[in-house]
Amino acid sequence: MRGLLCSPLPMLLLLLRPWESQLQFAGPRCRTGPLDLVFVIDSSRSVRPFEFETMRQFLVGLLRGLDVGPNATRVGVIQYSSQVQSVFRLGAFSRREDMERAIRALVPLAQGTMTGLAIQYAMNVAFSVAEGARPPEARVPRIAVIVTDGRPQDRVAEVAAQARARGIEIYAVGVQRADVGSLRAMASPPLDEHVFLVESFDLIQEFGLQFQGRLCGKDLCVEGGHGCQHQCVSAPGTFHCACNPGYQLAADNKSCLAIDLCAEGTHGCEHHCISSPGSYSCRCRAGFVLQQDQRSCRAIDHCSFGNHSCQHECVSTFRGPRCHCREGHDLLPDGRSCQARDLCNGVDHGCEFQCVSEGLSYRCLCPEGQQLQADGKSCNRCREGHVDLVLLVDGSKSVRPQNFELVKRFVNQIVDFLDVSPEGTRVGLVQFSSRVRTEFPLGRYGTAAEVKQAVLAVEYMERGTMTGLALRHMVEHSFSEAQGARPRALNVPRVGLVFTDGRSQDDISVWAARAKEEGIVMYAVGVGKAVEEELRQIASEPAELHVSYSPDFGSMTHLLENLRGSICPERERASRRGAEREGERESQASSSVWSLKRSSNT
Repeated sequence: MRGLLCSPLPMLLLLLRPWESQLQFAGPRCRTGPLDLVFVIDSSRSVRPFEFETMRQFLVGLLRGLDVGPNATRVGVIQYSSQVQSVFRLGAFSRREDMERAIRALVPLAQGTMTGLAIQYAMNVAFSVAEGARPPEARVPRIAVIVTDGRPQDRVAEVAAQARARGIEIYAVGVQRADVGSLRAMASPPLDEHVFLVESFDLIQEFGLQFQGRLCGKDLCVEGGHGCQHQCVSAPGTFHCACNPGYQLAADNKSCLAIDLCAEGTHGCEHHCISSPGSYSCRCRAGFVLQQDQRSCRAIDHCSFGNHSCQHECVSTFRGPRCHCREGHDLLPDGRSCQARDLCNGVDHGCEFQCVSEGLSYRCLCPEGQQLQADGKSCNRCREGHVDLVLLVDGSKSVRPQNFELVKRFVNQIVDFLDVSPEGTRVGLVQFSSRVRTEFPLGRYGTAAEVKQAVLAVEYMERGTMTGLALRHMVEHSFSEAQGARPRALNVPRVGLVFTDGRSQDDISVWAARAKEEGIVMYAVGVGKAVEEELRQIASEPAELHVSYSPDFGSMTHLLENLRGSICPERERASRRGAEREGERESQASSSVWSLKRSSNT
């Protein structure tokens, strides 16, 4: 008796031998097809050593009823309590004997019951490809069998749902004190096929028989009625459909659709991709041929056939050959012949006087006695005489900012036909409203470009219209030698040009007369609501040469030619002679002259 008390383990192993033979499940090994099967075993302290040994023998007996192998059923075992331990992974053993040896060497952890932690480990680690599980695209069923005897000490519902969502089929086996609610929260549907509750570890073999029967169920593919269009693949108690190469499973998981390799965008076809089941071919658009790489396309060179009859050049298009003429030539209606182009008739040459076509280009000519300017197009700059020109620009509120910009552009167009230089024409600018401001005097800028840039920089003053004050400023200051005017002894003409859009708010008569007494040739340009009487009072005689009018700011450019012919000294003399002859024939009053002037300009 003392020997038995001192050495109980041999007696315990002797008593367990009949149970191992009892747990040898009857019948031949189950040919289930490939499976990835992981047993999750509760080895907490509530599982007594005798009960754990019964569970160990249950696993050994169940293994002997399975078709184990790398291409058949792969088995892994993990045990858990307060922590999780991998006994052996899915890819560890391919022989049943090695698995049994590892199970017999299993030592229980004997701590808490963290079932949720064990499920998470099975989902993230045990069923990973790195641990020996086959990849998801292989469609090998993944089955987890959880055996526990108590209530979990952590949450299991959420992590079990995640495992099921990843395609793991869960069987929950409860023994004795197991919590039924937890078992149902873990198991896959239908619950009546995946939840097992046995009264003791002694009866766990009942689950083993049912589980083995489930795995070794009927081959549903053989029995028919599966509805698979191409192939039926059997799995324990179930099946899935597969498709032939070049096809993929449809949303109903039974029908097969041809894989459109063209739609995947990796075909490399330059023009068109023609799909066929599991394959594709490239095709070119009309006018192109397929290259040797069977992907890129080359345009058919219709010109190389030598029958195009083009006089100059042949250009191949996908519709056939097309004739093209060299630069400076136009294609004739026959579509083949070419004719030299008259550029003067075909382009906006911009020549002021005459355009002469010369092959691929053209040139501009000026009348006798006039010179072609630097722009190669204009002729009419003041060359034979020079002037000191002061521009008085109305900057009152009635002009408005956008129109003031048009006025500045108009001033620069006047500058364009002047020969601006210190020895040639000098230009000064004065702006007036309720006060007068010299924007730049006569002697400041020596080139047209500098003058134009300064004009663009002028800022709008706004307020009233003190035209009389502006005329006084011009007479007393703008034509002084201090402001850049040349001495009177040089006989350089002094010209003043007043630009206004309305009635003056002060008297203009005194200083308008004074300007003419000082020998200043005065021009008046009126826009919009400008007063005819004031314009005539400002301007020199005859009025028809020195007064201009435009109904609005947008149409002022038509006044340029009149001003060009008047301000240039040599033209001014010719215009004056013409006006004198015209005056001999005209007997109308000055008011009618003004009316005619306005109507002709509008």
